[in-house]
Amino acid sequence: MTAVTTRHPRAPQSDTQLLRFAMRADATVCGGVGLFVAMAADPLSRLTGLTATAEWIAGAALVAYGVALYSLARVPDIRRAGVTVLAGSVLFSIGVAVVLAAGLLPLTAFGVAVTVAFTVVTVGFAWLQYLGVRRIPT
Repeated sequence: MTAVTTRHPRAPQSDTQLLRFAMRADATVCGGVGLFVAMAADPLSRLTGLTATAEWIAGAALVAYGVALYSLARVPDIRRAGVTVLAGSVLFSIGVAVVLAAGLLPLTAFGVAVTVAFTVVTVGFAWLQYLGVRRIPT
């Protein structure tokens, strides 16, 4: 019996491994953090300054994003998906910086610190995704 495997003709599997790893790691962290935030929305709201509803919505959105990102890491044209995710991560980070600088949310000092830490992690994953995209031939 012969097994037939299909690979995307534009990029060998070894060229896509870093990008796929970065996307899956990002998805895992987002899903895990989102699950924690959604489950602990009430106690977290007292620490961060946001409402429990806002915390739950943010947590649920992170879980949904993690599931979508993990699914995207499986597509054959991973370069296009990686560029899209990278652009989204950069825009998210810029948006968070603008919101924090403008003081648009009623965050406590702890809330600001947690938001900055999460954004730094997002930038780290964006950097890995950028390196992964660069490894794939165009």
